[in-house]
Amino acid sequence: MNPHRIAVVGAGMAAARLARQLQAHSAPEDIELTLYGAEPDAPYNRTLLTEVLTGRYAAVDLPYGPGTTVRTGTEVVALDTDARKIVLADGEHTAYDSLVLATGASPVRPALPGSRTPDGDLLGGVHHLRTLTDCRLLADAAARAARAVVIGGGVLGVSAARALATLGPHVDLVHREPHLMGRHLDAESAAALRHQLTGLGIDTHLGHRPRALHGTGRVTAVELADGTRLDTDLVLLACGVRPRTHLARAAGLDVRQGIVVDDRLATSAPGTYALGDCAEHRGVVHGLADPAWRQADTLAALLSGTDPHARYTGARPLTRLTAGPVQLAAFGDPAAERHGDHEVLRLTDATRGTHRKLVRRGDRLAGAVLLGDLATLGDLLAVWQRDEDLPADPLYLIHEGARP
Repeated sequence: MNPHRIAVVGAGMAAARLARQLQAHSAPEDIELTLYGAEPDAPYNRTLLTEVLTGRYAAVDLPYGPGTTVRTGTEVVALDTDARKIVLADGEHTAYDSLVLATGASPVRPALPGSRTPDGDLLGGVHHLRTLTDCRLLADAAARAARAVVIGGGVLGVSAARALATLGPHVDLVHREPHLMGRHLDAESAAALRHQLTGLGIDTHLGHRPRALHGTGRVTAVELADGTRLDTDLVLLACGVRPRTHLARAAGLDVRQGIVVDDRLATSAPGTYALGDCAEHRGVVHGLADPAWRQADTLAALLSGTDPHARYTGARPLTRLTAGPVQLAAFGDPAAERHGDHEVLRLTDATRGTHRKLVRRGDRLAGAVLLGDLATLGDLLAVWQRDEDLPADPLYLIHEGARP
C-alpha cells in the first residue's frame, strides 16, 4: 500500500506542529510528509523574534519529527487542486493526496510616501520584522543606529520598541490610535503600559499618523501628520499582518479575509486544508500561536485517522507579551465594561508598576489584563478556558500569589 502523500505549503509554527502530531500518530510507512518553506530557515518559533533581536535567545528551532521532509528555500507558486499537484518556483510539479495550506501572513506595507525607492524597494533603513532574515537585518542596523522609530503600537510594535531600546538607539513609538494595543487593552490598562515604556526611555506618540518618510537612499526622518519631524537612522514598520492567501485565491478557493475553512479545517477544494495565520474559521482569523496549534492538533487527528470525528470549534486565545521588564497578558473583551451587565475589578500598584484588571459578567469571567506581574495568570486562565463560575470573591484571583 502506498503511503498517503501530504504536502504542506509553509514551514512555520503551525506546519511544524502539524508535522510533529502527524508523526506521533502515524506509522512511518503510512504517510509521506513534506513541508515546503519559502524561507531559508527550518521551522522556528516566530513569537520569540524580538528576544532573538535582543540577543537573549538564538533562533529557537521547532521540532517536526524525524519522518518529515522539510524543503527550505522552496517557494510554491501555484496549486492545481483538480490534478492534486503543486508547482514550485523552479518549475517542478509535485503530486499529493492531501494538501495543507499553512502559508501564514505577510506584514502590512502602508502606502507611506518616501518609504520606497523608485524601483519599489524599501528605502534603506526601513524594516519589517516577520522572519529570521528580517531579524538579522534589523539587529545589524540597530547596532549602528542612534535613533529608531517604530510605527505601530500593537503587540509587535510594543515588543520591538522595547527590544530596540535595549540595543542602544533612542526609540520613538508612533501609533495612530489613542492608546496602545487597542485590540487587547482598554484605555486605563494601555496608559499603565505606556508608563512602563516611558520608564524604559521610549517616547510614545499616540494619536499621530505618520505622513511621510524623508531621506535619499536611506531614511533620515519620519514626518507626522501634525508636522512633527522625528529624526532617525532606522524605521520599523509594525503595522500588522495580512493572511497570505494569493495561492488559494488564484486556485479558486473560497477566500474572504483568510482562506475559509470549516470545523475540519477543510477548504472549498477537495483534499485541501488550511490552518494558522492564513485560515479563516467561522469568520475569525486569529493570527496567534495557540489557535494555530489547536487547529494543527485537530487536523493531525483527522489526517492520521486517530480521531475521524475531531473538530476545531474555535479558541479562547491569550495575548501575552513577555519582553524584558514589560510583562503583559490579556484575554477576553478589553472594553467589556462598556456593556451594562459587566463588572470591572482593578488592582493597581504604582510603586511596583503592576496593573491588574478583571471583568466579569454575572458569575463568569469575561476578560482580564495583567501588567507587570503575571503570578496569577495560571489561575485566571484555568477559570477562563474552562468557562467556570467565578468564586464569590474573585479579587483573590488577581492578588499576587493567588492559588485556587
